[in-house]
Amino acid sequence: MPCIDPKTLPAQRPVDSGRWARPSGRAGLLTVLALLVGGCGGPPAQRPAPPAQPSQAPQAEPGAARPAQGGQPLTRPQPQLPWPAFDRARDWTDYRVMAARRIVAANPAGSHLGEVQQPLLAIPVLEIELHADGSLRRVGVLRQPTQARDTVQLAIDAVKRAAPFAPVGHLPHPWKFTEVFLFNDQRQFKPRSLED
Repeated sequence: MPCIDPKTLPAQRPVDSGRWARPSGRAGLLTVLALLVGGCGGPPAQRPAPPAQPSQAPQAEPGAARPAQGGQPLTRPQPQLPWPAFDRARDWTDYRVMAARRIVAANPAGSHLGEVQQPLLAIPVLEIELHADGSLRRVGVLRQPTQARDTVQLAIDAVKRAAPFAPVGHLPHPWKFTEVFLFNDQRQFKPRSLED
């Protein structure tokens, strides 16, 4: 509160015997209070900061990005998913089943293991090429559906979330395999490798 300018004070009653004039009535009381509370001549008093209140923001869904300080979203790091005990595949058929299980595990909301809907919404087919250590080299599209074309990108993203895969250096070259993604109307997929 700024210091009160004496020129703006209400008129004061004259007093005799040379004593200081005292403001009277309600205006005088307000003036005295303003001088006591606001203070004059010194820096304004610092008020203590109020204690932090716990946030009442709604909880985000698991796996969803949450806003950080400054409004930038936080991305939750993807956990490294464990491979089955037989992490050394005997052949490409065995490896394809292991990779399909990992893709489903890395995409719990976008996949299912139930019965396949008939007719299917879309059936994109991807070719997944790997380095010897199981990291992704390339994801190619071998078949693009005529409808629900967005499922192709959903399938590519699902593969990227599941990477890296198990090492393939012991398997015959070239180190690549195909996967068929069977999408239902909810845009959830089941890998064809897990259908048998």
